[in-house]
Amino acid sequence: MANKRRLLRIGVTGGIGSGKSEVCRIFEQLGVPVLSADTIAKEISNYDPRAKQLLVGLLGSQTYTADGALDRTYVASKVFTNKAIQKKVNAIIHPRVEEEVERRFSEMEKKGARMGIVEAALIYEAGLDRVLDVVVVVDASRETRVDRVVRRDGTTASDVEKRMNAQLHPKTKLKNADYVIHNDGTVNGLEQKVRFLYSVFQHLSVSTS
Repeated sequence: MANKRRLLRIGVTGGIGSGKSEVCRIFEQLGVPVLSADTIAKEISNYDPRAKQLLVGLLGSQTYTADGALDRTYVASKVFTNKAIQKKVNAIIHPRVEEEVERRFSEMEKKGARMGIVEAALIYEAGLDRVLDVVVVVDASRETRVDRVVRRDGTTASDVEKRMNAQLHPKTKLKNADYVIHNDGTVNGLEQKVRFLYSVFQHLSVSTS
């Protein structure tokens, strides 16, 4: 009896400005389905009744706008100034994100996909690595990352530095990574690196089936 093919579950993470979204875009062009943990978290925050109830109970009625959408600016003002509140918000959202990611991976598996990716800035912080086979960390020099975000978001270097300092230190991510993509070069160079990893994952997906 043939073995049932098992989906290779891949996580792609990296600090702000590292280029993880570009890496995922290239994987998608190669035919790999990609989930966005950030998009899933937004969906849960906006549409999951129990999550909404818990968030309002924690942060107050201003958590949602009059039309029922999460007021991200208000929530950010609460979360970034209070680590205890941030931890409680994460305890509401992260388990639901993990559950939904696993559900969607299962759907990919049923459709015959050999591998699937979840892009998540907080893979380690959210504990998502527990349900993944491999984690890819995309990294670049701090200077490169600051420059990218300043140009992309039209913000200041000081603001970018603050956002970086609020994230898990890159060295911690690199230490825990299964694979690392250094993204200080050209787009063509990045594409070659992703294509190489894609070939590696093709072999891994066969070995897990």
